[in-house]
Amino acid sequence: MKNLLSAAFVSAVLFTACSKKESAGFDAEQQAKIQYDTVAIDSFSTGAVSVDIARKIRMSSPQYLDSVKQAKKLQEEEKKLKEELDKEKQKKLEDEKKKTEAEKKQKTSDATPVNTGAKTE
Repeated sequence: MKNLLSAAFVSAVLFTACSKKESAGFDAEQQAKIQYDTVAIDSFSTGAVSVDIARKIRMSSPQYLDSVKQAKKLQEEEKKLKEELDKEKQKKLEDEKKKTEAEKKQKTSDATPVNTGAKTE
């Protein structure tokens, strides 16, 4: 009997010790899950995009690059037009100078008396 009682006690201890319990891994899996932050990020919190980085992103966009190319083309066209206008103005000024010089020469040649060799007294 004594053996039977001790055997029952040992078997009860083994049953309780080896009984199926919730594993500790279940809690560990829940804790290991990634918690996603769904809170809006304002400009002062960590992870917010700085003004410089946002500017770089905007500047690298294809739309911005196209607008820069277009602006350069417009500037070049304006520069060419200005150069052409300046050349035309210079040509006009040179023509006017030549005309005025020719008129002065004509006036001076008309105003000078022609010596015919006859003396007048």
